[in-house]
Amino acid sequence: MKISTKGRYGLTIMIALGRQFGEGPVALRQIAAANDLSEAYLEQIVSPLRNAGLVKSVRGAYGGYMLANEPSSITAGDVIKVLEGPIQLVEGIENEAPSQRHLWTTVSNAVKNVLDTTTIDDLAKYTDEEPDDSGYMFYI
Repeated sequence: MKISTKGRYGLTIMIALGRQFGEGPVALRQIAAANDLSEAYLEQIVSPLRNAGLVKSVRGAYGGYMLANEPSSITAGDVIKVLEGPIQLVEGIENEAPSQRHLWTTVSNAVKNVLDTTTIDDLAKYTDEEPDDSGYMFYI
């Protein structure tokens, strides 16, 4: 499974909204400028997030987007599933030898576990200055 720019930028949007949670709506223009991304592309990405109920939109001059729920209740897995579909590393493992089937199932479950236990709040609070002892290992 390769996570596309759609999934990566979707997380970028959600992290930015998580950092501003409780402070009102955030314009996609701000997120695009801060991350050197296309505002038009972010508009395409935020639409499925809104349809899935992960973000709310606010119209008007001071409008923008905000998280629909607390950042601690939304996981990276929620975002990736909406934007990328089901998380499946290897397809057609039914025909593999039992040892290989076990390996691919274990790897897939590990990835799902990391995505499903890492919240937007976790990601929003992360800084480059933090020591790497947070307990999260983002590699397999």
